[in-house]
Amino acid sequence: MATIYGYIRVSTREQNEDRQRLALSALPVPQENIFMDKQSGKDFARPQYRRLVRRLRRDDLLYIKSIDRLGRNYGEILEQWRVLTKEKGGDIAVLDMPLLDTRRGKDLMGTFLSDIVLQVLSFVAENERVNIRQRQAEGIAAAKARGVRFGRPAVPTPENFPAVVEEWEHKRIDFQEALRRTGLSETTFYRRLRGLRLARARKQQ
Repeated sequence: MATIYGYIRVSTREQNEDRQRLALSALPVPQENIFMDKQSGKDFARPQYRRLVRRLRRDDLLYIKSIDRLGRNYGEILEQWRVLTKEKGGDIAVLDMPLLDTRRGKDLMGTFLSDIVLQVLSFVAENERVNIRQRQAEGIAAAKARGVRFGRPAVPTPENFPAVVEEWEHKRIDFQEALRRTGLSETTFYRRLRGLRLARARKQQ
């Protein structure tokens, strides 16, 4: 007897999968047969997707909400579709696109139409991924142009840093005491030390 599966993907842990779960809940998909990844769709190296592929058998049915939930890489979507339908012998039904239901139109014309729709939607999915990355890059560039700084805020150099360094250099305190007094990490301490010594060298020129 054929087994019914569902697959859900969201790009990040912050994104909500409720819309996809709600769509699958209206179908006869057992809860234990729903696989979900919280991961980017750029490739198919996803643990739950891999588990699903290993379990899929001939004539089993896989439901997904939309083609971009399967992935956003044009070439890999087509390859995984081939693996699932040809190698594994399963059926796929894309809820948002009824034409992409391999249970229907298994004749030559039906397969031809399904292949065309799949290629178009796969292209659209990857194109959207590229556009998202481009918009992100443009947004970051615009923010940097406005003076917005990314990453951790710089740790300020403590006012007592030169005095503590002098004591440490003259071996009146050890290194751990110097770190304790300045409140800096070892890496930051040495970075500030290089800056201090460069400033001293410039003054002596």
